[in-house]
Amino acid sequence: MSRIGKKPIAVPSGVNITFTEFEVSVKGPKGELTRVFHPFMGLKSEEGFLSVIPRKESKKTSALWGLTRSLIANMISGVTSGFEKKLDFEGVGYRANVEGDTLVLQLGFSHPVRFRAPQGIKFLVEKNSITVNGIDKELVGDTAAQVRRLRPPEPYKGKGIRYRGEVIRRKAGKKAPEGTK
Repeated sequence: MSRIGKKPIAVPSGVNITFTEFEVSVKGPKGELTRVFHPFMGLKSEEGFLSVIPRKESKKTSALWGLTRSLIANMISGVTSGFEKKLDFEGVGYRANVEGDTLVLQLGFSHPVRFRAPQGIKFLVEKNSITVNGIDKELVGDTAAQVRRLRPPEPYKGKGIRYRGEVIRRKAGKKAPEGTK
């Protein structure tokens, strides 16, 4: 039995959920998301709550039950309030700005790096911070990871792009041996 899968999902007012045998569609004030789920899982709707019910008993069912419930809960949360990831960048001459749906970054290379936002993602830049916004949690996280991958933080000076709150383990640089000068 899955502890997460057993919990019913509260459906707030203003959110419309339609589901077929293997697909669920969630429509809310911020947009619409659709996802196909595993055939072992089924859905049941009752009085403002949605429940995920396993159709078949197997070892895989417990994991899929909790996963399906979490994915649907994230879809509902996304269409009501949305998701965001914040990235900070640090380095001499590092700059970022948004041109339309493209993020233009100066990251110490000989050329500017252009990163085009996927469908449903918006970038916001303030000083040395980049915010990735969207309604799909998976897409927001993936896009933030791709932006971070353009210039990951290095351990000696800490230059690069990092998640807000991420701690970079710093290394000591080379030191002159004792007694030589």
